[in-house]
Amino acid sequence: MKIVTYNVNGLRSRISQFGSLHKLLSSFDADIVCLQETKLRRQELTADLAMADGYESYFSCTRTVDKGRTGYAGVATFCRVKSAFSSHEVALPIAAEEGFTGLLENSLNGKGEAHEGLEDFAKDDLLKVDNEGRCVVTDHGHFVLFNLYGPRAECDDAQRIQFKLTFYKILQKRWESLLLQGRRIIVVGDLNIAPTALDRCDAGPDFEKNEFRRWFRSILVECGGPFNDVFRTKHPDRKEAFTCWPQNTGAEEFNYGSRIDHILCAGSCLHQEHDLQGHSFMNCHVMECDILTQYRRWKPGNTLRWKGGRSIKLEGSDHAPVLTRLLGIPDIAHHSTPTLSARYIPMIRGLQQTLVSVLMKRQVAEQSKSFEMSGSISDENIRIEMGNERAKRSFENCSTSGVSHVESCPSNLESEGIASDTDIQSKGFANDAVCKTLLMSGSEHSQSAPSNGTKKKARKSQWSQLSLRSFFQKSSNLRDSADNSNNDISISQKDIPQSDYHSSDTPVVDVQSSSSQQDELNSSASTQDQCELNSCSLEKEKTNVALLEWRRIQQVMQNSIPLCKGHSEPCVARVVKKQGPNFGRRFYVCARAEGPASNSEANCGYFKWADSKSRLK
Repeated sequence: MKIVTYNVNGLRSRISQFGSLHKLLSSFDADIVCLQETKLRRQELTADLAMADGYESYFSCTRTVDKGRTGYAGVATFCRVKSAFSSHEVALPIAAEEGFTGLLENSLNGKGEAHEGLEDFAKDDLLKVDNEGRCVVTDHGHFVLFNLYGPRAECDDAQRIQFKLTFYKILQKRWESLLLQGRRIIVVGDLNIAPTALDRCDAGPDFEKNEFRRWFRSILVECGGPFNDVFRTKHPDRKEAFTCWPQNTGAEEFNYGSRIDHILCAGSCLHQEHDLQGHSFMNCHVMECDILTQYRRWKPGNTLRWKGGRSIKLEGSDHAPVLTRLLGIPDIAHHSTPTLSARYIPMIRGLQQTLVSVLMKRQVAEQSKSFEMSGSISDENIRIEMGNERAKRSFENCSTSGVSHVESCPSNLESEGIASDTDIQSKGFANDAVCKTLLMSGSEHSQSAPSNGTKKKARKSQWSQLSLRSFFQKSSNLRDSADNSNNDISISQKDIPQSDYHSSDTPVVDVQSSSSQQDELNSSASTQDQCELNSCSLEKEKTNVALLEWRRIQQVMQNSIPLCKGHSEPCVARVVKKQGPNFGRRFYVCARAEGPASNSEANCGYFKWADSKSRLK
């Protein structure tokens, strides 16, 4: 059985990198994949982010909005199974819980109450540690798996330091309670703690004083605690075995990072001889543990930072996955997936049924449309074939002096009691001519307004085509097309009989006037295009001037950039983003990647402020 833990630094980014969620998960070939820092909110979980064929997933997302932490953390556990509904596989959990305090919904105790051993903590503190979406607990029968994303706290942020201490104190109490019940525990994830000097590239004299490192070592077997650090147990002396590297310093080039992604285990083995010395879950069931360095962003052969590599964006997370392989884990009783599974989230469940629902909705829509068409045809036949003397009288009483039949008749029809299809069918029309006249006049009236609007829109669209592009491409053809258009007009008018041509309802067309209007339009279009051309030339000239000015500014800035003392190379400018007295202030540092001081090829540590005063007062 294989378990992988990986801080993805944004699940969307990793899915985009690999092409799909299934390809990302399949690349590990693991039975359980635990991801941290998914950066997803609950309402953002969709099928493409949470579901993959052959996997069941369990998410915890950030609930709090403190300090802009919406979508900040988040963890997800993916379990590879053959069947989610009736399986004896260990990878499919028999229970799952979001958080580890028991207060969130779907808790393992099923009560929504704090777990045993956590009674001494305030409810607000318990909710606070769970509301940041930092833990998913899955019970796999033989062991309980904690997928964790530990809080990060800067050395001068007292509030976050206290939160981190509370987080791990509550977590430790939860572990102790499970171990007292005889359960085995596996903890995986980014704990944001480098436990020993071997696990940190820049371990200084104050390294051992860090209270989080002291806490971490206190839970390890060598210090009397219950947990084994699986990697260090398998590789006690390996140096530079790092899993995380700073993103903005290029430290991956020199493998200058820290080991903060861990796999821990505690509890007895599954053998019957529990009293045999040396038997433990670690010794009997953990085969190997290693760092999957092939997932690192920077690889040998990549362009170095000071040779143009700074402008090249490296794909991947700033963490590397960690793998462990377990042996001798037997099957468990048949069970189905827990209710925390992403397949039961309403948004995702709806997306899974989209294909069926779309086909059903389309079928219903087609049937409805067919019914409406047949109904309208039937109604029209009834109106034409049936008549009534009362309707005839109402029509004859309609005023014809400047008022159309449709405008005046409906009120009379309603006053006569003919206001519905039921009335029409029951009473009947006796005069077909009356009905046809009503329908024809109504259709003419309803089509008259849109027709005029369409003609105006078409004319506008026709002359709007005379743009700057047409000035260059078709200027030679415009006058010919206009002349041909005038000839067509004159020819068509000669073919029209004079009786139709000068009727009282049709205006007389003046061919000569139409031709002059056409010339005026062509002239105005050419003038408009010429104005557009002049405007374009002016804009282009302004752009060129601005570009030259920007290049001059860049040259001045380049000349003002200092050279680092270690390599005599141009530095890079940065801005202080941390709140404080120097916030917003620019400074220069060596452009090379961060690395050990003993390596002359690494960053020389040069630093210089760009100005003597902070930009913000």
